[in-house]
Amino acid sequence: MIVKRLFDLVFAGLGLLFLLPLFLLIAILIRLDSPGPVFFRQERVGRFGVHFSIHKFRTMSVNAESKGLLLTTGNDRRITRIGFWLRKYKLDELAQLIDVAQGAMSLVGPRPEVPRYMAMYPEKAREVILSVRPGITDLASIEFKDENDILSESRDPERDYIEKILPQKIYLYQKYVSERSLLFDLTLIFKTIRAIF
Repeated sequence: MIVKRLFDLVFAGLGLLFLLPLFLLIAILIRLDSPGPVFFRQERVGRFGVHFSIHKFRTMSVNAESKGLLLTTGNDRRITRIGFWLRKYKLDELAQLIDVAQGAMSLVGPRPEVPRYMAMYPEKAREVILSVRPGITDLASIEFKDENDILSESRDPERDYIEKILPQKIYLYQKYVSERSLLFDLTLIFKTIRAIF
């Protein structure tokens, strides 16, 4: 959809422009809080199955993935002090405006999954979900805004994610694809802001 792409470009550009002071503050706080880069980069599966490296403000210690699960729980010891607050208010996700501007993502769409979990999607569901650009927010992001806290209470977070949360996310991702429109995107953006604050 050309209109959706123009919508993404305009608002991602404006977001990057007006949020630049906040981005600089976040970058300074991250560097003061712990050694390592400002951004966390991770391979995700994008539109048509093309892999890309997502941008997030770093909220965990360097090489955190080698020290535990791909998933993060609310009480994860790998999370830094500033990382806790960035995650609480979803500020770490704002860096994905860069990915929207570059064309790898959209403001609204199914969340981009890591290859390990994408391989677990049913084939038909994967085809539907990967037919659109992944997004910063969507129905599942709102429904599972407290996912990290939910998983922190689990004895086996990865198993519970795969068996309990992932099937619901896949359903919501497909629901978004089937019902998507510019008005629906605007509604989800406002619902996301309300859910966070």
